[in-house]
Amino acid sequence: MATDDETAQIHGWFTGRLPEGWFTGAPEIVRDREEIAVLGALPDLPDDVSEAERAALVEGLARRFREETRERRIEIAREAERKFRQKVSWGVVCGGETVMFTTLSVPVMTRLRQTERQVLDTLVAAGVARSRSDALAWCVRLVGKHTDTWLADLRDALQHVDRVRSAGPDVNS
Repeated sequence: MATDDETAQIHGWFTGRLPEGWFTGAPEIVRDREEIAVLGALPDLPDDVSEAERAALVEGLARRFREETRERRIEIAREAERKFRQKVSWGVVCGGETVMFTTLSVPVMTRLRQTERQVLDTLVAAGVARSRSDALAWCVRLVGKHTDTWLADLRDALQHVDRVRSAGPDVNS
């Protein structure tokens, strides 16, 4: 788990390093053990567009941003990867939608009992997923989507634990 100081350092570095005008505000930095994701908000969409036009507009704006900033994003990501020793991924938020350009897919090992494997096999047999791995990823996305508030509270509690630990005595000395 990243400390508050590390997270603040990374956020400050990206905020200072990104060109002005890329995003409508400060970027959101999301970090885990393997990856730093940089998400920036693009300008708001007009209110008077249809749903079909809205979806196409989000796709077009995201694609344009991706193409126009590609070389500079690669340069910044390489610097950050050397400095922070983590991969960097990019995305934008536009019209309430998050569009990620590059993200890591990290293998995760788990042990499942037969009833749990049967759930995954049912999803595969039904064509919801191509494999058990895809089915498990689908389940994780579904849980994450429906428990955002609970997961946010849990992450806040973990950050509090990290702060308390870092303020405690150094037991490695």
